Amino acid sequence: MKMRKLGNQGLTVSEIGLGCMGMSEFYGASNDRESIATIHRALDLGVTMLDTADMYGPFTNEQLVGQAIRDRRDRVIIATKFANMRGEDGSFIGVNGKPEYVRQACDASLQRLGVDVIDLYYQHRVDPTVPIEDTIGAMAELVKQGKVRYLGMSEAGPATIRRAHTVHPITALQTEYSLWSRDPEDEILATVRELGIGFVAYSPLGRGFLSGTITNPDDLAENDFRRHSPRFQGENFAKNLQVVEKVKAIATAKNVTPSQLALAWVLAQGDDIVPIPGTRRQKNLEENVAATDIALTDDELQQIEAVAPKGFTSGDRYPTASMSLLNR
Repeated sequence: MKMRKLGNQGLTVSEIGLGCMGMSEFYGASNDRESIATIHRALDLGVTMLDTADMYGPFTNEQLVGQAIRDRRDRVIIATKFANMRGEDGSFIGVNGKPEYVRQACDASLQRLGVDVIDLYYQHRVDPTVPIEDTIGAMAELVKQGKVRYLGMSEAGPATIRRAHTVHPITALQTEYSLWSRDPEDEILATVRELGIGFVAYSPLGRGFLSGTITNPDDLAENDFRRHSPRFQGENFAKNLQVVEKVKAIATAKNVTPSQLALAWVLAQGDDIVPIPGTRRQKNLEENVAATDIALTDDELQQIEAVAPKGFTSGDRYPTASMSLLNR
């Protein structure tokens, strides 16, 4: 496993991480034993960064990750997040960036994870009612106290990133990025590169769509949140599937899976980008990790661009209410 630098503050991680969200929620039924085995297998394969958040579960995903790494803490970079508030019943309460909440959320995450320090602590979504300087200032205090090592942001806009970075160095920005979500190419990637901030690409497989294994909305479990995603519905689904079939053809010609081709594409966009595909199954994990050995030629990159150009995707990334939380 090769390593990549995230930001200019000294954080180095495996060139591919593991997203743990789906182990606890959003993608149908979960199995903790299977998920823990997958985390252990990831570490054995050289994956060092595990991505979680307090809202996943809600609250249970951090506990799961903490259980999995209890006797392996020295091999793991733990990345977790705060700001999206949820009730014990799973209800979504809103976004909170108030300093007092930052402190409370961090302490709660440390307890659930069972660790003394969080390696990378993200603001999950920007709270427009709180000056970003106040939120990042509170996060910087956590660094001074030794509770957090590096700071990150997620789905923040360029101007907000710049303001935050003047308060305390931001090590990583986490935003959705894949063949079917290329919005960061407009301004975000240029901004973080100018500032020396690493980029973590979540949903690099388009929430599984780019794997080529989802050919009908009915392939998804009844409680799978993708059923409510515009890109997985009706005419959007059909249009997106047509493009994925063309991507599959390129993957077949190269003798790799569509998932591996999609991940290799993200990895080829810059050595400051670290994708974190999520899975709870060892088989999928091993397939994803193998993508780090795939080199795409200029001709192959051009072929992919020809069939899946920027902006090809039909439908928004999230339902309307969630879209309002992005890039702000």
